[in-house]
Order: sequence, then structure tokens, then C-alpha cells
Amino acid sequence: MDDKRPAGDLAALRAAIAACRVCRDAPAKADNPLPHEPRPVAVISENARILIAGQAPGLRVHESGLPFNDASGDRLRNWLGVTRDAFYDPAKFAIVPMGFCFPGYDAHGSDLPPRRECAPLWRAGVIAAMPQVELVLAIGQYAQAWHLGAAKASSMTETVRDWRRHLGRNERPAVLPLPHPSWRNTGWLKRNPWFEADVLPELRKRVKTLTD
Repeated sequence: MDDKRPAGDLAALRAAIAACRVCRDAPAKADNPLPHEPRPVAVISENARILIAGQAPGLRVHESGLPFNDASGDRLRNWLGVTRDAFYDPAKFAIVPMGFCFPGYDAHGSDLPPRRECAPLWRAGVIAAMPQVELVLAIGQYAQAWHLGAAKASSMTETVRDWRRHLGRNERPAVLPLPHPSWRNTGWLKRNPWFEADVLPELRKRVKTLTD
């Protein structure tokens, strides 16, 4: 692909994201700042034709600075049919969650939703900066709401179940909705065997085509 973008544009965007402290210093709700030092995690790529649009980093990712560097990432790489080295090759995959920073835990010890400040501030510009992307893997309800808009169903299950219609909308980039690969969704995967039987073969076929 003939890329006409100035080389400094994406570098400047990456630097601005890395320096962002809005969720801590000017939160959407004044009484709810991010309770720790932000560490934005995203892979913005000049070349990748696949964008992995996740939720927000977990604690392990926050500590390492490496997206999906956890058991969820292992399951996701298995779904994609790729090695760890291929997954972290920015020429193959861009990885841009809805929230760039670990949002903290709720009272039950579960990860909080992505911060409200992040997507309105950054997402449209980041997506526009990667026009070469041909496939978005929208993981979880927050990414599906942003990337599918009104086409999203009322539940994550129904949105993913309708994956053929989303892929067939003849839009670029195509959007394939996926559940989150967290261990918390193991029960969901057992209750919905069609995901492994029908969705994963199509996912792996498209990944191979776009990363070879």
C-alpha cells in the first residue's frame, strides 16, 4: 500500500497519547479521577490491516505496558491462530482499546469500565490515522457500541451471534464482533458452542489473509 502520510504524524500522535493525563487531572466527573498514575497502552500502526479494539488494560498490562500480556491474551491469540511474536508485530496488528489506561477495580474486584474521558478525546483521530485498516475486531460491548453504533444489538451475545450481517455490511473497515477472551467468559463460551464452531474459522481465515 502506498502510504502518503508524513512520517511524523503517527509519532506525534503516539507521543501525545503517552503524555495524556486527562483522566487523572481533569476527569469527566470531578470526584472520580483515575486513582493511580496513568500508563496509556496502545499500538498504533502505519501498516497493520487488522485493528484489535479491546476494552481497557488490566493490571498486568498496566504493569508491563504490553497489551493483552495475560491469560486473556493467550486465549485471544489462540482464537486468531497466531503466535505471540506475530501478535506483537505492529505490521500485522494495531491494538487500540477503548480506554488506554487500567481503570482500576470495583468493589467486587472486577475491572472497572473504560474511562469515560478516553474514547471521546482520542478514538476518532486514532482511527482516522490508520486508513489502511481493513478489519476491526470489536471485543466486548464498549468496542462494539463505538464501532457498530446503532447496528449493535441490545446484548453482546446477540451482537456476536449476528456476526455474518456485520461482516456483510460492505463497509470499510469490516467489523467482526467478539466476546472478551477473559476467563470470566469461559461459561459463555460453553453455553455458546456456535462461536467456536462458526466464528473462529472465519476469524482465522481473515487473519491469515490480512497478515500473510
